[in-house]
Amino acid sequence: MIALAVHFLAVGAGAIYAFTDWNGTDTPTWIGLDNFKEIFQSTEALGSVINTILLSFVAVVLSNIFGMALAMGLHRTIRSRNWLRGIFFAPVVLSPLAVSYIWQFIFDAQGPLNKLLEAVGLESWARPWLADPTWSKWTILVVLVWQYSGLAMAFYLAGLQSIPAEVEEAASVDGASTLRRLRSITLPLLAPAVTASVTITTVFSLRVFDQVLALTGGGPAQASETLATQIYAQTFVAGRFGYGAALALVLTALVAFVSIMQLVVLRAQEKRI
Repeated sequence: MIALAVHFLAVGAGAIYAFTDWNGTDTPTWIGLDNFKEIFQSTEALGSVINTILLSFVAVVLSNIFGMALAMGLHRTIRSRNWLRGIFFAPVVLSPLAVSYIWQFIFDAQGPLNKLLEAVGLESWARPWLADPTWSKWTILVVLVWQYSGLAMAFYLAGLQSIPAEVEEAASVDGASTLRRLRSITLPLLAPAVTASVTITTVFSLRVFDQVLALTGGGPAQASETLATQIYAQTFVAGRFGYGAALALVLTALVAFVSIMQLVVLRAQEKRI
């Protein structure tokens, strides 16, 4: 209870500063909704919102697809499945910042990826991935999917292990094909795992910060800027603590809204199944 009280007090205090022009040192001056008006009139801030939503949506979809595929592949059939589960889950527990610096080396203009492309005769595909406004945000996406697929896999493995083997065996005896069993038995019974996995990966991806900061720093020319990196830049670099608090409040509202809507929709889907 104490931890929750401290957390919500901190959030409440930050929310108050969102309505001021506080610069971190002087006495805050109440300016009402001016910070929020600036956010929704700023192409830079709106661009970071769009990047955040786009990265989150694609990362959640791909990581859950790959996670479910890994879970089904490593559920029962492969003898070394326990080792492979550990390997695929390892990125989840690694430091996002450390992982991102490794991928920064891979995506470097003189890094292993471009050297590999040159070695196999695909020099035209090589490019400065992190410095290209078109491709920079997709390098972040690669890292997010690589890290979150293992997390989704863990949720789906837990869901698959809760499905009685007798149910699938009975359907197989009745002549149901693998695809039919997947569509009619496995996926419906995995609905609670889908809800948990999609919700958690959405929250994590909407708050993405370390990967962006380490890979691109939000560049080039704010092409890969997200709300979290905007908050950092405006608060600790530009010294606009009030404006940064307003951005943080927008991010909090976005995470809460998307998470609640997902839970409502997915829970309703579970009941229909």
